[in-house]
Amino acid sequence: MTAAAVCFRLALHMGMTDKKRRKKRLWLRIAAVILALALLGIMLFWLTLPDVSWLKKENPQETAMMRFRAEQAAQKGRKPRRLWKRVPLSHISPFLIQAVLIAEDDKFFEHEGFDWASMRQALEANIEKKHVRRGGSTITQQLAKNLFLNPGQNVWRKLREAAIAVKLEKVLSKKRILELYLNLIEWGDDIYGAEAAARVYFRCPAASLSLSQAVRLASVLPNPHSFAAKASNNRRMNRKRKIIALRMLRRRWINQSAFDQALAEMEI
Repeated sequence: MTAAAVCFRLALHMGMTDKKRRKKRLWLRIAAVILALALLGIMLFWLTLPDVSWLKKENPQETAMMRFRAEQAAQKGRKPRRLWKRVPLSHISPFLIQAVLIAEDDKFFEHEGFDWASMRQALEANIEKKHVRRGGSTITQQLAKNLFLNPGQNVWRKLREAAIAVKLEKVLSKKRILELYLNLIEWGDDIYGAEAAARVYFRCPAASLSLSQAVRLASVLPNPHSFAAKASNNRRMNRKRKIIALRMLRRRWINQSAFDQALAEMEI
């Protein structure tokens, strides 16, 4: 091979190598830009989330859900009504606290805002039924939704719900999250919180709720508009109530006598 041919091949190889390097540098720049934009987007998304630090010592005067229900009432030509009275967690029956935890978020004191096992089970159930039947949301996620977001199932709202739940878990104690949740959730048309629910359905303060009454209230969550807290002729609800009471018995939160009495009072 002549010297000219060697030089030509060497020049060709160097040209190809230089071309590959330029192409690699281009893709690295593109990747860096995409990463920077993603980080900027995440930062802006986080900055647009509501502040939750004030909830450590202050109580909300209303929630996004309350405003949404008021708007619904106004659209129907009905005067908005709000039955609601805040009480500290110590003024809510331990039976109701326990029943709600079992019904809504069995691992509340173990997770950091998300129950991944329940979310997976909910997803599998929804896929099997080919429509949404279960949500898998924790108490923290439900509190985030009720406080700051309107109802909906779009991806953006779910992302905001998840991010707000993270902030709530970082800033507030579990006890405070539970207290806020029990004071703000819906328990029927225009009924918010455990105190109002206890007085409307059972004509007593939340602190005085019996085991059977507590189980009835917990059983209608998270769909208090679809099921009645006092109805005793619905098979599905009776089954759910029995499961709640049975789990309380197995955890030794109640004894066998209390369990039997509760089922008798609920006519199960």
